[in-house]
Amino acid sequence: MDIGMAHAFWLILGYLSGSIPFGLLLARLAGLGDVRRIGSGNIGATNVLRTGSKKLAALTLLLDALKGYLPVALAGWLIGPNYGVAPAQAAALAGAGAFLGHVFPVWLKFRGGKGVATFIGVLFGLHWGLGLAFIGIWLLVAVLFRISSLSALVAAAAMPLITPLLADNATTSTVVILLAIAIFLTHHANIRRLIAGEEPKIGRSGNGGRGDGGNANADAGGTSGA
Repeated sequence: MDIGMAHAFWLILGYLSGSIPFGLLLARLAGLGDVRRIGSGNIGATNVLRTGSKKLAALTLLLDALKGYLPVALAGWLIGPNYGVAPAQAAALAGAGAFLGHVFPVWLKFRGGKGVATFIGVLFGLHWGLGLAFIGIWLLVAVLFRISSLSALVAAAAMPLITPLLADNATTSTVVILLAIAIFLTHHANIRRLIAGEEPKIGRSGNGGRGDGGNANADAGGTSGA
């Protein structure tokens, strides 16, 4: 297989996996309507939680993480140089595609979630230690400040520093850097509220229940908006 085609294959496969809007589908199947019409309008687990179903939100969280993990793990396990792309490159491309699919799903006119849960799934696929490191940092910051978006942002910012210690691969490090930057871009509204001191704390709703700031209580183990 031509190396360009191999790269495109794993990027597209990851995108198709990431673009499955589990939160939207599960809420509809449960008879809870369109989650895009409530709360922040997000399709992630946090907004599903606003329907009142903790179990459905937890399931959305798990599936959003799995759709990032599975294509990365598949590429890392199965692909060899004979396929025109090294396993680490295939895994990194699949992870990037999964993240982009969640944030910009073609089925929803490219309006998706913020990508935290999927990012965590991608990290676990690239190296289990990266996923654990993200969750550990998130929990530490959450305990200290009780602001979920801040926890997600700090954890994301730490990933490019930790990745070279666990995954000695330039492609993996590059993709993690790009996805960490993307997390900051998808959280631009949260960052503005953090600067203004208006970001709600964990366990409290803000902005009349619409703000994305509390988007972490159910996404990615309490991270802000998947």
